[in-house]
Amino acid sequence: MAENITKEQEEELIALCAGACAAKYELQKLSTEEKNKALNLIADKLVANSKLLMEKNALDLEYGEKKGISAALMDRLTLNEKRIEDIAEGLRQVAALADPIGEVLEEFERPNGLKMCKVRVPMGVIGIIYESRPNVTADAFALTFKTGNAVVLKGGSDAINSNSAICDIIKAGLKECGINESAIELIRATDRAVTTRFMQMKDYVDVLIPRGSKGLIRSVVENSQIPVIETGAGNCHVYIDKAADTDMAVKLIVNAKTQRLGTCNTAESLVVHKDVLDSVYVEAAKALREKKVVLYGDERANKAFADAETASDEDFYTEYLDLKMSVKTVDDIDEAIAHINKHSTHHSDAIITSDTEAAEKFLNEIDSACVYWNASTRFTDGFEFGFGAEIGISTQKLHARGPMGLKELTSYKYKIKGNGQTRG
Repeated sequence: MAENITKEQEEELIALCAGACAAKYELQKLSTEEKNKALNLIADKLVANSKLLMEKNALDLEYGEKKGISAALMDRLTLNEKRIEDIAEGLRQVAALADPIGEVLEEFERPNGLKMCKVRVPMGVIGIIYESRPNVTADAFALTFKTGNAVVLKGGSDAINSNSAICDIIKAGLKECGINESAIELIRATDRAVTTRFMQMKDYVDVLIPRGSKGLIRSVVENSQIPVIETGAGNCHVYIDKAADTDMAVKLIVNAKTQRLGTCNTAESLVVHKDVLDSVYVEAAKALREKKVVLYGDERANKAFADAETASDEDFYTEYLDLKMSVKTVDDIDEAIAHINKHSTHHSDAIITSDTEAAEKFLNEIDSACVYWNASTRFTDGFEFGFGAEIGISTQKLHARGPMGLKELTSYKYKIKGNGQTRG
C-alpha cells in the first residue's frame, strides 16, 4: 500500500478501478448508434448545465488565485460559455466520426487453410492523469467511450470542482441512456499518495496516459506499473530560413507564440538563419515585443535586436508557457536541424521558407511528431486534425505519435477460423 494512503482511500480506489474494469466488457457490446446517442445527449446536458459548471469552475479559479498559479495555467483552468459549447461540440464531432471498433485491418489465409482476420478492438480501461484542464475530462470520456473503453481519470486538485461537475453530468447522461455509469470514473481524492497508488492498479487498468507538465509526465513514466503512452511537453521551434517571407514569418511567429500561451503546441523557441537576422528576424522581434514577449537571444541575435535578454543554455530547452521565447542564430539549415533535434521535445516544429528543397529537407530530417512548412505550430491539436478531440499529443514512437484520436485508443486481435486443423 502506498505511503500515507488510508484504508478508506485504498478501498475507494480499488472500487473505482474494479468498476471500470467490469464496465469495459459491457461497453464493447454497445453499437455505434448507442454510443453516438449517448455522446450527443451528454453534449446537450453539458450546455444545459453551463451555469452550474461555471459556478463550480469559479471555486477552482478562486483557489488558483490564492495559490498564485500562473496566468497560463489559469487560462487552461477557466471555463466560460464559449468553452463549454466547444467542449460539447467536441463530443458531437466524436459522435459524427466513423467508429473504428470492428474495422478489419487485414485478412489472409495460411497454407493450412486457417483464415486470419486482424480486427480493431478497444484497449479496455484507460487511465488518464492530467492537470488544470477541465476540458480533458469531457474529451477523454468522448474518445474512450466511442472506442468502447472505460476511463479512470485523475485530474489535478486545481480543477477538482470543475472535473467533478463534468463527470457527474456525464454519469447522469449515461444513466439516462441505460449505460453503465462506470464507463467514466473520477478519482476525487487530491492526495499525491492516491495518485501514486493509482499508477500501481495494473490488475484493473490496461494503459495509463499522463497529460500535463514535464514533471507530471516524468513522474508517471518513472513510477507507473501500468504501461504508459507518453505525451510530451512542448518546446516547439520555428525556424526562419534565409528564404523566408517577412510578412508570413511575422504573422506565423506571433500566432505560434501568443495565440494561447498555456498550450503544449505554443512555439517557445526561434531559430534564425544568420542572413535574415537584420531583416526578417528584426521585424518578427518587434512584433513579439509589441505583444510583451521577452526574448532570450544568443550574442548574434541580440546584436541585431537589442531589446532582449541573454539566453542561457537552459533557455534553449525550456517550455516557458509564458510571454518568453528563446532565439538561436544558425549558419545554415543543417545547424538549425541539429539544434532543434537536440533541444526540442519532439512535439511540433516549423520552418518558414519559400525554398521547396529546404522545406523538404526540414520535413524529412526533424525528428518530431508534427513538422510544419509555412504554418503555425498551434495546429497540433486533435480538433484541428479532424479527430473531434484528442487524448493528448504523443511524443513517443511506440503505438501512437502526435495527436491521439480514436484509432490511437484501440488495439487489435486476430480472429482465426479453421475447419479442424491441428498442428503436427
